[in-house]
Amino acid sequence: MPSNQVHRFRFARSLFFLLLAFFAVKLPAQSIERLTLAVNQFVGTLSADEVRQTNFPFTDSLRIKWTNLPVGMVPRPGIRFGSLSDKSRLAFHRILVEFLSSQGYLKITSIMQLDDILNVLIQQAYDKGEMKADVLKNLQDLKWEHGNYYLAIWGKPSEKEPWGISFGGHHIALSFTAVGNALAVTPLFIGTDPAEVKSNKYAGWRVLSKEEDYGFSLINFLSESQRKTAILKQEVPHDIITNPKSSQRITSYYGISAKQFNADQKAILKILIEEYVHNFEHAKAHRLMDMIDKSGMDNIYFAWVGSLERDKPHYYIINGPDFLVEYDNFQGNGNHVHAILREKGNDFGEDILKNHYLSYEHKK
Repeated sequence: MPSNQVHRFRFARSLFFLLLAFFAVKLPAQSIERLTLAVNQFVGTLSADEVRQTNFPFTDSLRIKWTNLPVGMVPRPGIRFGSLSDKSRLAFHRILVEFLSSQGYLKITSIMQLDDILNVLIQQAYDKGEMKADVLKNLQDLKWEHGNYYLAIWGKPSEKEPWGISFGGHHIALSFTAVGNALAVTPLFIGTDPAEVKSNKYAGWRVLSKEEDYGFSLINFLSESQRKTAILKQEVPHDIITNPKSSQRITSYYGISAKQFNADQKAILKILIEEYVHNFEHAKAHRLMDMIDKSGMDNIYFAWVGSLERDKPHYYIINGPDFLVEYDNFQGNGNHVHAILREKGNDFGEDILKNHYLSYEHKK
């Protein structure tokens, strides 16, 4: 390559990385601005009565409560997704697109669709004589349905005051809390029933496939001695331990430290963690991953309980200084997933709100 072309190439490359760094700094603020705009545009599609159903004070205690149970068991605050007009649904999907990555968006919307598939599977079982009428009615009373998810807006989207959104129903608990340019996005709960559809035209569909596959890849890639440390000798939990009905919190580290992993094993662990973190839009996902990388992969622990094969109950936990992942696949003989990602100390914006209020008091 002639020397002048080499110089031009080096200059172009330097300019590219300079611009990349510039936009990487600016992106988080732009992300919040786009998200705020999308929420306000959604509110603009609602009637006055619908706004009253949707909007609550930021200080309402319901903001920090969540559940993954069907709405037939636990009602949700907010407006029912199925009651929205097409215009409002279009606007709401734009909120999801701003908040989530493409993979996160497809997971959330597919979990909603899976509820309708579950209803079809239940009806088919009844029609085949595999289910009694009273069992069918009890399941129908749980109100699994694509439209039975609820959206609540907490506070008023603003650059100065805290605000947030929650969206939830069966197997979804999605929330974010915004304060200025800071955004908290956990807890994020996702689940699937069935984890793998076994019959009808959707046979083979696995909405949360990689959460399972990467977990199996990691545990099966460990040496025999490493597995002895990683695998806990106990029964598979019937649900994630930090579920909303439980007062239990995981404060100790279990299993094997990633310090004992070789480079390839650490790479698989990181891919597994990224499968959860990268459900969020680019800027937020990379902020979380940067935080995890800064704390060090060697400080992360991985533990496994149960079978090393699919279609049998199994569970794993990934526990680091800044985050926690739980994955449980117990029900349905290992065909019903519950999974959660938590940012320690910042669920529902705990950390960013503390900083906000301390700053507010300092300015008074």
